[in-house]
Amino acid sequence: MLVFNKKVDLQTHLKQNCSNNSTIGFVPTMGALHKGHLSLLKKSLENNTITVISIFVNPTQFNNPEDLKKYPRTLENDVEKIKTISKEILVYAPSVEDIYEGKTKSQHYNFDGLENQMEGKFRPGHFDGVGTVVKKLFEIVNPTNAYFGEKDFQQLQIVKKLVEKEKLAVNIIGCPIYREANGLAMSSRNERLTEEQKDKASIIYKTMNDAKKLFGTKSAKEVSEFVTKAFKNNTMFELEYFEIADEATLLTCKRKNKIKRYRAFIAVFVNKIRLIDTISLN
Repeated sequence: MLVFNKKVDLQTHLKQNCSNNSTIGFVPTMGALHKGHLSLLKKSLENNTITVISIFVNPTQFNNPEDLKKYPRTLENDVEKIKTISKEILVYAPSVEDIYEGKTKSQHYNFDGLENQMEGKFRPGHFDGVGTVVKKLFEIVNPTNAYFGEKDFQQLQIVKKLVEKEKLAVNIIGCPIYREANGLAMSSRNERLTEEQKDKASIIYKTMNDAKKLFGTKSAKEVSEFVTKAFKNNTMFELEYFEIADEATLLTCKRKNKIKRYRAFIAVFVNKIRLIDTISLN
């Protein structure tokens, strides 16, 4: 299995091994890989000649220095997991210097307001960091198709908007959320949870499913009040936000419209570990 730490070496390899008919599938990650990431790799392998995965903890998308410091970094273990899928997958695990070349700062983007909702409200500058690193990675790998998990649905919409605005020649493919047996959305941050926290975190998915059922007969406001109440008396979890939004614009649902698609979004803290989830409502 080939692991590249420098973009020039990866690009040289791709140039030597790509024909005119080749397609490159790309899975950008921050490592600490789980089954959700591996499912993206499988999807890419099915549909592309070459598959590349990047493993890079991007400093510019963290507005909390403590979160950046504690983010799990498990490159050797990640490579072993990738080998179980295919030894032909190319791994790009760069340094901050290789990506940013001494200028570790974000470019500012206008994503037509998508960046101002939910995560954007609570993590200032986060999506500028995401847009900056994704654009850099796309320029390095030059993929035909890029795969993103729907757990980060807002990020998925942001990346699609980035591609549209920057006129990038890459097809963005959203893939279903992978969950633990108790419904908890798989995330690299789950590695920081104790077994008890992981077990009790089933409340997140359970509450989201309850919200989905209620949304059929109740207003968005009533559903939001139900979710707030569900977390109010739970001392282990702190609800940061719960939002029902239009899938296309990510604007908060004030009054239901039958022709629009809605999605619920949630962020919860468990002992300073931040977990997010999302579910389609109709």
